[in-house]
Order: sequence, then C-alpha cells, then structure tokens
Amino acid sequence: MNDGVLDHLILGYGAVFDAKRKPGITRLTLHPTAFAGQPDLPGLQDVLLEHWQTSHGPLALNLTSESWLRALLRHLTEQGPVPQWQVEVPAFVLSDAALASEVVELATRGQPFVLKGRPLSPLSPTLMRSFQCAIIEIDEDRRVPGAAPAGAPARTLPFVQAGAQTGADAAAAFGRGAVGVLGWPLGDPPEAGHRGKNLPAGVRVVMDLMQRLDREEPVGQLEAVLRRDPALGYRLMRYINSPGFGLSVEVNSFSHAIMILGYTRLKRWLALLMTGAIDNPDMRPLMFLAVRRGLLMEELARGLADEALRNEAFICGVFSLLDRMLGQSFEELLRSVPVPERVAHALADQTGELAPSLALAVTIESGLPLDIQQADEAMMLSPGEANRAALVALAASRQLQTD
Repeated sequence: MNDGVLDHLILGYGAVFDAKRKPGITRLTLHPTAFAGQPDLPGLQDVLLEHWQTSHGPLALNLTSESWLRALLRHLTEQGPVPQWQVEVPAFVLSDAALASEVVELATRGQPFVLKGRPLSPLSPTLMRSFQCAIIEIDEDRRVPGAAPAGAPARTLPFVQAGAQTGADAAAAFGRGAVGVLGWPLGDPPEAGHRGKNLPAGVRVVMDLMQRLDREEPVGQLEAVLRRDPALGYRLMRYINSPGFGLSVEVNSFSHAIMILGYTRLKRWLALLMTGAIDNPDMRPLMFLAVRRGLLMEELARGLADEALRNEAFICGVFSLLDRMLGQSFEELLRSVPVPERVAHALADQTGELAPSLALAVTIESGLPLDIQQADEAMMLSPGEANRAALVALAASRQLQTD
C-alpha cells in the first residue's frame, strides 16, 4: 500500500470520553505540511482504512486546512460516504452556501458530520439536522454557570465539551448534559513532598511482583504473590491474551506467561496491571492515555536492535501519568516503584534516551503542529515516520481497551 500521503501531514490525536470516563470516539487531527501540495484524499482514505478497522469504533477527522476539508467533501461525494468517519466541519465555513449544501447532501446519504464551534448566525433546521453533535469550547459555552444569558435557547444538538481544564470542569460538563468531553484534563504534576494518596492494595501487589521479578525469584514465589489478589491475576491474563499484543498462543497461567515471555518482557504487562489496579473511575481516562503513550513509545523504538529499550519505552509511557493517578511526585514514587534507570531519568527529570520519545508522545496529544514538528526533529524522524507510528499505536490502544 502506498502511504506516501503521511509524509505530507502532521497528525495529532485525542479521544472523546463519555460520562463513564470511557473513550468512545477517537479523534485524528490532520495538519498539511508547508510542502504538502494538492490534497491526496484517495491516499488518505486508503491509509486510514488500512490502519483503522471497523471494530476500532468511530474516527473523528479534524482537518485544519479548509482546502483539505473541501477536497474531502468532494471525495466523499464522488466515492461515497464512509460511515465510520465523523467529519468535523467548522461553523464558520458553513457561510458558504455550496459547501453547506454539500454537507446536507452527504448527510442524507449517511455520512456523519460534527459541527465544530458555535455558528455566528443560526443555521437552517435542515443544515442542523445534518450534524450528529457539536463540539463546544468551554470558554465559548453560553450555558456555563455565570456565563449563561437569561433565556438562552435550548440546545438542538447533543454536545461534546472541549477545553475542560480540571476534572471538576469535565464533571460539570456532564452535569449540563454533555455526551462527551474531548481530551481529559491531566492537571498539574504533584510537587515534591506533596502527600499523595495511599497506594491501593492492587498497586502494592504489582509493585511487590515487579521487585521480585528484578530479583529473579522462582516462579512459584511469584505465583504465590499473585494469588493474594485473584482479580489482578484475571486482569493480567486478559491483558496478555488481548489481540493488541499479538501472541500466537493463549497464555493460561502466570507460570506459562513467564515461560513464554521471560522476566524482562513480563514487566510490561505488570506496568499495565499497575495502572489498571487504581480503582477510581476518574482515573480511567488517564489510564487509557498512559497505555496509548506506552504503545506509541514502543512503536517509535521498534526499529532499534535494543529489545530491552523497546520494553522500557513501553513501561515509561504507561508510567508517565502515574504521578497524577497517585498524587505523588515521581521523586517520591520512584523510591518505591521499581523501574529501569532509563525510565526513571525520563520520568523524573526528562533526560536520557527515552525523554525525546516521551516528549513526542505528549506533544502528539496536544495536536499543535509546530510542537509536533519540533519533537519529530528532536528524534530525527520525518513526519511520515512519526505518523505511521501514531496510527499503529492508536489502533493497538483500542484493541487493548477493556470494560
């Protein structure tokens, strides 16, 4: 397959989380590079259909270039709708009657659309019915307490809240009837010396296992630790046997896992298990984001001969939000959480071999093209190389998503 179109785009990604704090819609932001030339929509469709299967769920497309958006609408008109895509349309471009008519026609044929932003003037009922929902920035939301004018009209579209800065903002958005929150506020990292939460029992079990793996204790002793928490054992087996990890045989016991994977590779599954052992619904989005970071960092390291570094890249990404999940600085956490030295340097002071790929993973979440480009350059990656890794990580993170 020719995926050369990825060399002319800068991709960012995000997710829409529902009221249960689960990712429902994956969002892909596409910025053409300065030398992109004419939009290659057939190439883009081929790449996205190759990487994003129907089983992965809906994919929202946020094209930041008006010329690429118009080309996409023409392409869908000629080739037919793609029901899995939710095409975002900025409200301001709907002042173009021809474009608005094209949206209405495609919507009647089954193409989903999302209205991005608040229109400057009311849209016709026919045009409004062409959109499944609207994305509303929190600082433009007229219904936020203290900003709502008297007699504000009722919403005619379900809405997704963007720009939430805190968990309280997200909860309030759901309280106002939002069907989702775009992205999830991470908050500031805890300061050194901040008294964090008590470690959940499941986290302590996983930390014990990781320390015993470091000491290469016998399998029987490791299994005895895991038997203290059967629920964690079940989750470990579920992670290991999930399609995202691509094992050719089914693993049916902890000892079997060690025999197949070895102590070093097993640590990556325990890293997943540690974040999953935090029993707080508000942490679910952070767990999902952390796993996605790990998968991207691992994919960025896939071409290296150093297998240990690839495994450490995954652990680094998965642990990158552990400070926020547990309310402790990495300076405090790393005294008790056993991690390889390269992971510790990247998490604690953003230095070492893993720091550039962690910075890229964080920057891709921001969707800011100049920042992503600079992070690519720091790793000596072309846009296409970074984009291919991002698409692989996106698909793998959806495959790992569990109830």
